[in-house]
Amino acid sequence: MTTDTLGLAVIGSGRMGLRRSGLAAAHPCVGYIAVTDLERDRAKALAEKNGLASYSDDNLEVIKRPEVDAVIVSTSERQHAEPAVQAIELGKPVLIEKPLAMTLDDADLIIAAAKANNVEVRVAYSRRFKRSYFVAKEQIAQGRLGQVVGASTRAYNSRAQHMQVFARSPGASGVMAGLTYYVDILCWFMAGNPPVEVIARGQKGAFKAAGQDVDDVTWAIVTHADGAVVNYGIDYALPANYPVFGPAERVEVLGTDGVILIDHDHKDHILYSDHGVQHNYVPGHSVNLAFMGSSSSGDWAQGEFWGPVEAETRTWIDHLVTGRGCNVATLEEARTTLAVTLAIEESVRTGNPVRLSA
Repeated sequence: MTTDTLGLAVIGSGRMGLRRSGLAAAHPCVGYIAVTDLERDRAKALAEKNGLASYSDDNLEVIKRPEVDAVIVSTSERQHAEPAVQAIELGKPVLIEKPLAMTLDDADLIIAAAKANNVEVRVAYSRRFKRSYFVAKEQIAQGRLGQVVGASTRAYNSRAQHMQVFARSPGASGVMAGLTYYVDILCWFMAGNPPVEVIARGQKGAFKAAGQDVDDVTWAIVTHADGAVVNYGIDYALPANYPVFGPAERVEVLGTDGVILIDHDHKDHILYSDHGVQHNYVPGHSVNLAFMGSSSSGDWAQGEFWGPVEAETRTWIDHLVTGRGCNVATLEEARTTLAVTLAIEESVRTGNPVRLSA
């Protein structure tokens, strides 16, 4: 696609639909945006807030419009497949919020449609667009670590944020809500060396007491085809006032010739205010102490939104309009990430190792 005026449909008017449509509206090559939501009033409110062309409660009617060249699927996780396939069958490129789907059957449905219709589909694992991660990817690709023999990552978040995830997706684990980003990152770093086995364990606590049968903490070891081992850890049940607005994360990649250590605990810039600091993900929730820059999607500053989601949205639109390269996750990469996260959940549930098919 090479056009000076791109038309978009944004399916789903929740948090990410609001963010993507606002960012797209600011792009100089986007001339038309329509938004949808099953709750028509919410779509209307989003259209009015971002000054968009139109809104509807009928996904297919909007996707079919001749003004629409490409589609962003920002529905809740379990509703990705239908609008994605509708857009694909009409020959329109698609960006799907992570994860690709909640089941491998739905993922394969989308992949089959994309192949049959020769349509490009990308999946929004926006953590790739943190500067430290794409710089690390470049160093690994340049061979500066030699053979990658292992890696470790962990992410901590507050239960206040995970309770917001439950509001749209009851029973969603920290593995699917958060650890999936780091599975994507490390599989991306280790491209060409697929994961083959998963062993994982979890433990329940605060979430179970709150009525959600979900583990507070999960740890997993994933073995790759050449024997490299990756340790993953997630805890999205820290106390509600823990001072992060997103995950506090660390990633370490170990090679025969070098190592990369990435520290994103966000303790390098701290804000304390007697006025309280509004949590940008949890309505009505504020903290006095905040680790600034810990929001995973980005931050508002000087009237503009900056960060990974902004960079990812712009990169995808630039790719559609100019054909330039695009680091947004491919369907195949996203399916691998989904398979690993589902295997982690299965291993926790059964207590057994899980083998992954090639």
